[in-house]
Amino acid sequence: MTQCAPVLCVPVDTAEKTRALTEQLAVNPLDPKELLQTFGLVGVWAILFAETGLLVGFFFPGDSLLFLAGVAASPVADAMFGDGTKISLAGLLIGAPICAIVGAQLGHFLGARYGRKMFERPNSRLFKREYVEKAEYYFEKFGPAKAVVLARFIPIVRTFLNPVAGTLGMPAKKFFVWNVVGGILWTDGILLIGYLLADSIYDAVGDHIDRYILPVVALIILISVMPIFIEIIRERRAKRRAQEVMEEVGATKPR
Repeated sequence: MTQCAPVLCVPVDTAEKTRALTEQLAVNPLDPKELLQTFGLVGVWAILFAETGLLVGFFFPGDSLLFLAGVAASPVADAMFGDGTKISLAGLLIGAPICAIVGAQLGHFLGARYGRKMFERPNSRLFKREYVEKAEYYFEKFGPAKAVVLARFIPIVRTFLNPVAGTLGMPAKKFFVWNVVGGILWTDGILLIGYLLADSIYDAVGDHIDRYILPVVALIILISVMPIFIEIIRERRAKRRAQEVMEEVGATKPR
């Protein structure tokens, strides 16, 4: 059977395939729910790899995608996202960290090989020099090991810190160890939070999870960056105590 126009005759199945392809290409890359519904498990893997390994992937919604992927692996997945959208929890828990780790290793390799040439580009809507400076700040402030782990929980920084670590000479073996630690904590941690809270979320919001994505992700990010705030507070207190000691020593010196 075909559908015919005066000058064009297109088979129905071809028209449907074309329409489906057009819908996929029109997916909003910043909408984690739409990404899940369109690309499923493989899409989660690909986006995690791109966000952590390719500089152009920093705008992907990694945290919210992981959280919703955890929800999509739960028993209430079809009720919240639609029939046939449930994702394998095992596939997520195994594949997500692997893709995030491999992506970060690629970023480190590119940074070690090409150095600062990777970042020598003018500011644009997508790329800002401040992204690189922020990654360098965390790397130097917390040291290589802590920075690699903590950066996983900070959007944009988790993309740029990997090549920055390579550029600044962090050994590949050392980077790999802490990359694995950070990759597993970040991916599986947020996935399990989404999975374990899925029933409660469904009871509270039904299938209107879209409205609550941003607040939930903001809460996740706030909790995840708490160690950074604690570290900054400790450092400031240590500097203040050191300054007070210096002032006391100076005051007790004979004049």
